[in-house]
Amino acid sequence: MNLFSSAEVAKNYIGAGKGKASMPIPQMILLGIMAGAFIAFAGIGSTTAAATVSIPSIAKLISACIFPAGLAMCVLTGAELFTGNCLMAIPLAKREITVGGMLRNWIIVWLANLLGGILVAALVVYGHTLSLFDSGLAVSVMSTAASKCTLTFGEAFLRGIGCNFLVCIAVWIANAAKDVAGKVIGLFFPIMLFVVCGFEHCVANMYYIGAGLFAKTVPMYAEAAQAAGVNIDAINAAGFFGGNLLPATLGNIVGGSICVGLVYYFSYLHKADA
Repeated sequence: MNLFSSAEVAKNYIGAGKGKASMPIPQMILLGIMAGAFIAFAGIGSTTAAATVSIPSIAKLISACIFPAGLAMCVLTGAELFTGNCLMAIPLAKREITVGGMLRNWIIVWLANLLGGILVAALVVYGHTLSLFDSGLAVSVMSTAASKCTLTFGEAFLRGIGCNFLVCIAVWIANAAKDVAGKVIGLFFPIMLFVVCGFEHCVANMYYIGAGLFAKTVPMYAEAAQAAGVNIDAINAAGFFGGNLLPATLGNIVGGSICVGLVYYFSYLHKADA
């Protein structure tokens, strides 16, 4: 059978998690930057594809069908993505890694993801990709950033839980497949669901809000957004880090580590430990 069982996936992830915890810092940084860039490219691609669609639900669906490319690139190239690495709760529960080793990975990868996302945001803004559709793409980017910056702490936290529950299920299914086609098809639907549902992915938001902040500095983009009724004043550093990334990251940790990682640990590995 061209598929690992869930019990086998759980056992296999112990070794994967140990490798992540012991990975040299330079490698972790480089692979983290790549993951942040992959998710950012998926973000600009999905926004561009949906920017001129006037029916919001259809635009959301189109965007959701493009965005899984980001995780596909991460999974197939071995990039280090913070949200997927929340599954390191499994080897931690097995006492195969330490809390310090897990936090070392999470912190370094999170920061590297941020750098990758910010670099791509700068590339698309100052490369004037956002001038597409008479700056309609810039309006869409800034509207998304403003909406993310104005969520309440509780909203961003809860949406973060829903997001990484689905992202880690996508990673789980991809790890169950033994071939490229199976991995890509398996991860597609959970990622599509989280985008359609409007959940909050901290790494994706590093790009989305970062691009909004950069676009705000370009007069042509700022004027177009204001003319479209976008509150560009809401796009600021406080909204970026304190208003969105902090609660979304905490929600992502709960959704990935507890709702998926520990659930599967207790389902398939805890009995053996006992």
